[in-house]
Amino acid sequence: MKRFIFILFIGFSAGQLHAQHVPLDLKTLINQSFSYFPAFKELDQAVAVENQRIDLAKAAGLPSVAATGSYNYLHPVSVVTIPLGDQVTRLNIMPNNNYKTMVNGSYTLWDFGAVKTVVERAKAGLQYAKDNALYNKNQMAFQVANIYFQIAYLKSAIAIQDSVINFLQFNKRDTEIKFKNGDALKYDVLSIQSTIDQENNRKIDLQNNLSKQYNLMQYATGVQVSKEGTDFNFPAITESSDATGILENAKTGNAEYLLLKDKITLAEAELKMSQIQGKPSLVLNAGTGFANGYVPGINKLRYTYQAGITLNIPIYQGGRIKKQVSLSQGQLLQSKLAQQSLDNTFSRDIAQTLTDVESNKSSLVNANEQIMEAKEAQKFAQSRFRNGTGTNLELTNASTNVQRAELTRLQYQYQLCIATLELARLEGLVYW
Repeated sequence: MKRFIFILFIGFSAGQLHAQHVPLDLKTLINQSFSYFPAFKELDQAVAVENQRIDLAKAAGLPSVAATGSYNYLHPVSVVTIPLGDQVTRLNIMPNNNYKTMVNGSYTLWDFGAVKTVVERAKAGLQYAKDNALYNKNQMAFQVANIYFQIAYLKSAIAIQDSVINFLQFNKRDTEIKFKNGDALKYDVLSIQSTIDQENNRKIDLQNNLSKQYNLMQYATGVQVSKEGTDFNFPAITESSDATGILENAKTGNAEYLLLKDKITLAEAELKMSQIQGKPSLVLNAGTGFANGYVPGINKLRYTYQAGITLNIPIYQGGRIKKQVSLSQGQLLQSKLAQQSLDNTFSRDIAQTLTDVESNKSSLVNANEQIMEAKEAQKFAQSRFRNGTGTNLELTNASTNVQRAELTRLQYQYQLCIATLELARLEGLVYW
């Protein structure tokens, strides 16, 4: 299931977000994906099946009652010869036609906790199914949020492209006037038009990627998101916790850790079930019904009943139980060792993500300063161009620098948002 959902959105970069800052429409889209995506119906059914397994396991400890009916024809049958005077009388002590109807019941009085162990194993399976559903919800929420903020990034990038194109078109008109007055060359007009065409191509690429993200969002949620009026804002970013604190929170809140704990619990239950096999059991048996074959009227049906206790003591089973116990112990050890690997993986990912957060915060400060400087240079170049002291190349370069600075800041904002989203995923925050 994990692989199934990841394949759907393969190629998306990792990301994370703190719960208290999640936009309301993002929460709506995430919850919509839970009810729309077919995989979650399958996961819910898996939970229902595990509940039924618990009921089935408990039923093994309840009394069992069965009704039986049988007919048997026997020949020859035992005959007793009795001499009576000059004659010999032959008496059948059992009939040729045998009839029997019974209602039999049995109840295990003592089984060394076998039924209890099976019930505990079924409960562990139920918890695993629930945590598996939570894990896949976390993954789906992460992917929907990724699409959501990718859309936000692309829409903002398109807005920057529009501002650059508008600026270049405005300067093209000024250059055309200068060309008509003999203050500029045809080359200047063509150069600006070439730059406008390049920026339009970039805008087309961004719009194409945006359309793909809208399609992915609809595929994941079943909702056709409006291309106008939808508020795709970046979340507010709060100060991150230290790596140790995030790892401790992950151990109690992240679904991967919960699943690993469930696997350990399942392995422990399997070990108990292996150890309890081959133990004695004490079973109460009782039955009542009608049967023939009782002298003197052997063909007459008579009421009968029976009751007793059966002690079952397995003696030899070819070493199967011992081998099963050894296998279960190995599986338990494997699950426990997996926790160390998971700790190492999470420690690495948390440290790298915190580094990304701090790096993007620092870069944002510099990017804001660069934008202010680039805009001042752009105004200065535009003024020089209008006054005839500047060149078209100087103006185009100034405009390009503003665009690059704004796109750089947007990229850092996006990367900071994604890094925060990744921290939330690692910590196991339920932000929807």
